[in-house]
Amino acid sequence: MKPIISPSLLSADFANLQRDVEMLNRSEADWLHMDVMDGVFVPNISFGFPVLEAVSKISKKPLDVHLMIVKPERYVAQTAKCGAMMMTVHYEACTHLHRTVQEIHAAGMKAGVSLNPSTPVSVLEDIIGDVELVLLMSVNPGFGGQKFIENTIQKVQRLRQLIQQSGSHALIEVDGGVQADTAPRLVQAGTDALVSGSYIFKASDPIAVIRSLKELDTETKSV
Repeated sequence: MKPIISPSLLSADFANLQRDVEMLNRSEADWLHMDVMDGVFVPNISFGFPVLEAVSKISKKPLDVHLMIVKPERYVAQTAKCGAMMMTVHYEACTHLHRTVQEIHAAGMKAGVSLNPSTPVSVLEDIIGDVELVLLMSVNPGFGGQKFIENTIQKVQRLRQLIQQSGSHALIEVDGGVQADTAPRLVQAGTDALVSGSYIFKASDPIAVIRSLKELDTETKSV
């Protein structure tokens, strides 16, 4: 099976946003990853719901929305209204994670949970069967273009084991420093979905880069 490719809009040219989204529409990308940052949970502010709503009108790719914000449960209905396919919230930001996951499902979206680099996968033991996706941050969240944290490879392997042992069908997504060197190793370790920003959007031929990521084979997973 081929990995799911979810280019990160955070690295797009916001002066030519429609052009970049239409480029992704023509590409082999599967999803469009959208990082909403509030300047509180992470030390940066990105974009909010007006941008999500505008992009949803021109994107032919399902919206993979990642809320890097405090109290994300306040925005479930608003995220759904913007047409999100997946709403991912941070374990570290949710006091009542199970309730938030239920609310995401009730709003008609798939639910994802994200872990910061220092958060172990063991915290997901009691929620792994209720989510469709786990997003592992392979950089400290807040900014694009950071260096990949090597421990992520072993973390993917531990998460893959937890998923298999629990009978969960959750996908594993990785975000941060995904490029030519790290992507094959992530896929081999058991990653299902790759989020890539700078590596795609700063390339001379983004469509070719997306194609090269898409051609990686997930059948070579190791546990």
